[in-house]
Amino acid sequence: MEEVDVEPSPMVIADLNSFIYRHLGFEWGPGDLLVYETNYKLSAGSPLVHVVRKDEDICSPILRKLFNESHLIFVGLQKIKEDVPSKNKKSQFVSISKNYRSVIRACMEELQQNADGSLASQYGDQVSILLAIELIWNLCEVLFIDAAPAGSLLLHLLDWVRLHKSDVDARAREVLQSESPAQHQSYWDVVISLVLQGRMDEARQVLSKQASLRAESSSVFKRMDVLLQTMPIFNPTGTQTLTEFDVKWRHWHEECDRCLQDNTFASNRHLETIVKILVGDEDTILEQKELLSTWYHFLVTRLLFTHPTIKPPDLHYYAQSSMNMFLGPRAPPEPLDIILLSAFEFDLHQVIKDCSIALNNWWFVAHLTDLLDHCKLLQSHNLHFGSNLREFLVLEYASGLFTHHSLWQLAVDYFDHCPEFGRVYLELQIERIPLDTERKAIKVLRICEDRQMSEQVRSICKIMAKRALRNNRLGSALSWSIRAKDAAFATLISERFLQDYCNKGSFTDLDLLDNLGPAMLLSDRLTFLGKYREFHRLYGENRFSEAAKLLLSLMTAKIAPRGLWMTLLTDALPLLEQKEVKTRTTHALHSHFTVVKKLDEDIESTKTELLRLALARNLAMAIVKEGTIET
Repeated sequence: MEEVDVEPSPMVIADLNSFIYRHLGFEWGPGDLLVYETNYKLSAGSPLVHVVRKDEDICSPILRKLFNESHLIFVGLQKIKEDVPSKNKKSQFVSISKNYRSVIRACMEELQQNADGSLASQYGDQVSILLAIELIWNLCEVLFIDAAPAGSLLLHLLDWVRLHKSDVDARAREVLQSESPAQHQSYWDVVISLVLQGRMDEARQVLSKQASLRAESSSVFKRMDVLLQTMPIFNPTGTQTLTEFDVKWRHWHEECDRCLQDNTFASNRHLETIVKILVGDEDTILEQKELLSTWYHFLVTRLLFTHPTIKPPDLHYYAQSSMNMFLGPRAPPEPLDIILLSAFEFDLHQVIKDCSIALNNWWFVAHLTDLLDHCKLLQSHNLHFGSNLREFLVLEYASGLFTHHSLWQLAVDYFDHCPEFGRVYLELQIERIPLDTERKAIKVLRICEDRQMSEQVRSICKIMAKRALRNNRLGSALSWSIRAKDAAFATLISERFLQDYCNKGSFTDLDLLDNLGPAMLLSDRLTFLGKYREFHRLYGENRFSEAAKLLLSLMTAKIAPRGLWMTLLTDALPLLEQKEVKTRTTHALHSHFTVVKKLDEDIESTKTELLRLALARNLAMAIVKEGTIET
């Protein structure tokens, strides 16, 4: 998930007129943007085709964990019952949102641990993007999913800032672990940073190091300690109402202002700076730009010391003015600033739109939009071409996954949960999957069979059957053709089996042929193949009478290929010597021999003579036997 990365190829285009003159075309893919000149006939590897943007995230082994883990969360979210009111499911949605964020953070930590050597730059960029994504998601969680009311809202925003401004903790540890914390060069920066984040207890702890060294000014430090200790913090689970808290906070604020007016801390400029921050002096807070580092940190600090009971509808005014004050007229806002400002303005659709533009991967907007849609926050926004926003983004994300050799399996579940166009997309994408191995083909086939995608099932089976036939793997080819219920192809493969038998004198793939079952009824030729193999099995088990009956039935049913008639009669010769074979079987075989001889004059004379003699001898024995019985 990185911003647009343009890697220009050697391409001489002077200006806009040149663009128009050359008639450039382009085509978006799930991972790339291809630019090409339409004046020329293009061939594979043509230098006139240029990959302008490449999505490297889907190829990153670490980010693939993000895709896999978030897939499990996504599937779990779809299982939440729709008949339960959204208000009752709020805690579930907040928990799911935190699960998504924990997956993002886990990936960030792994990227940071592996960001060395040639991957340092790439992983560093991905960490930066994931940090921004988690920042936006967390804010959306506070404002939209949790929908914190006045009082609680500021507490959530403080947690949001603290989570994403974690360098304060590292600097505080460095100061406190030094030999002389109060003399450390970052001492006062740490104290003020903690105050800016509303972490008063920790600020008092660090401040006590200085107070213990200055006995002459201990009263001043004690006074500051009291102000920090008595600062009211709203407790949403307590019995105090928001109005009571507001009155208490105003009394405390007046006390801080009185200390400032009385020059209580004039003897120490650092303490005076702190008390100015406590009274909400915006100029003093702005002087701490380096410690705040971002306009949204400035916003939350400003609200903490001027308007702690801020209501959600009033946020947009403070957000806009805070960004303007912090950035100034000369510094244009970055894309991240615009996205966060849209969130503070409660313009959810603009947040999604800007994120879709700024990020080159649909992962973030697809999962966030899906969660917001479950929270019933996107019902009013439908697209003009029939699909709602949630489904459109999920479809785009899933289509991107299908370009990866293993992640495509995750995409199937995403398509399954797009009720309007999901099946259509899945059918189109399934056809594009390269069936490199039988194992992969079976996976794809199961997916199609589970969803009653009969056309795709037939297509996959035909492809695999033809491939197996080209490789002379008749058993596999027959198995695939049966699965496809393709009678014509099954007939073709059955004939190949019979040709091999005629050439080699034995069958291959006996396990398959012996267990065809009802599948042999798919075509007459397959039926003959299965029954003919059964004849050989009966003969091998010395069940001559049954074998003779089966062989006779194959000849009388007229499903045997004409080219095999002589072979069938040859197979019958050993049976004629067996006592179990009945007289009428001999008569029937003799009549078939006569028919075969008339139809096929090209039969080898030696084989014909042997058959004639054998049949004549056995026929005579049968006649004698019949006469003896009658007598």
